[in-house]
Amino acid sequence: MRSETKNVVFPGLSVKVQPAGRTLVNLDTIVYTTDSKVSTTTVTLLGFPVVVEATPVSYTWQFGDGSPALTTSTPGKPYPSKEITHKYMKRGGVSLSLTTNYAARFNVADTGWQYIDGTVPITGPATPLQVREAVPVLVDPGR
Repeated sequence: MRSETKNVVFPGLSVKVQPAGRTLVNLDTIVYTTDSKVSTTTVTLLGFPVVVEATPVSYTWQFGDGSPALTTSTPGKPYPSKEITHKYMKRGGVSLSLTTNYAARFNVADTGWQYIDGTVPITGPATPLQVREAVPVLVDPGR
């Protein structure tokens, strides 16, 4: 059954970034995801209806800059929350991704719920981000 659950479409959640589309070196960049809820799908296996339920239990964030992945138990929140942030140290283009780790259970023909050992990891689509560097410029106010 565990191998079949990988064929069921569990949602691959995308990374939301604030500020959107681009950020600055050494700035706290907020990341979060939406639609992080229990997902239920019904499939037919060997002629029997099987209800598969997936519950997100953890989130593994890849920031695309070579830094270690960050695993959290929550999906984060948008500004003004700074629940999950990342500071980029170099400018350039990066691609963020999120692997949602689902606890799954199934029910064959209403015979009762059975739990699948471990979690089912699903990686969502990549989110591009431009990391820019702000350079201070001294100017002489109008004389």
